[in-house]
Amino acid sequence: MKGVILAGGIGSRLMPLTKITNKHLLPIYDKPMIFYPISKLIESNIRDILIISSKEHINQMSNIIDNSFRDKASISYQIQHEPLGIAHALSLSEAFCDNSNITVLLGDNIFEDNITTQINNFSNGATIFLKKVNDPKRYGVANIRDNQIINIEEKPLNPKSDLAVTGIFIYDNTVFDIIRELKPSARNELEITCVNNKYIEDNLVSITFLNGFWTDAGTFDSLYDASSFIKKSKKTIFLDKNK
Repeated sequence: MKGVILAGGIGSRLMPLTKITNKHLLPIYDKPMIFYPISKLIESNIRDILIISSKEHINQMSNIIDNSFRDKASISYQIQHEPLGIAHALSLSEAFCDNSNITVLLGDNIFEDNITTQINNFSNGATIFLKKVNDPKRYGVANIRDNQIINIEEKPLNPKSDLAVTGIFIYDNTVFDIIRELKPSARNELEITCVNNKYIEDNLVSITFLNGFWTDAGTFDSLYDASSFIKKSKKTIFLDKNK
């Protein structure tokens, strides 16, 4: 199992902060945002990690990450030259993955659950992590029937459930074949929702419900909530477990 962290995008919802730096380098309490997904992969014994980000920020990102994680993991970097979607960014990791299964984290996801068991038990297909939320219109929303996932709708006006698809995925290597068959969406992006729906169509998806805190820290409110959670629960401790 290898780890991929997707940390590109322009961070438009966090302007003007993202005028000067990548969203994933903004602080969550006392550490850069991207330290948390890196640490969750290390917590799950994944030590071979690829970070994908934009050309403008990759050097800044590597400088701060390498200084902090040099002895904890082998971390490499890949540039996404254009913001063409999450699935497009993931496609850039194919050579790195080298036929391995992969755990994929969106770099702005801050979450409490330990996902080691799901990673260790994974064999094929895809595992998607879901979380009940108060504002499902912001997310890809899972339609569940008889405890089975039927499909995922991206930012629906009338959500069929309150279950958001989090930015935590485990995929087998066929994910790259799926991405190659995708067509750009109306916003000219390759959508990760389309990837997940293909796995669902092929009956190759398992779902896991997160129990603890989760947010995507991509808005000012969720950035604040993530920092408050980390400060209150002292979850920064897990960043130091692998010293």
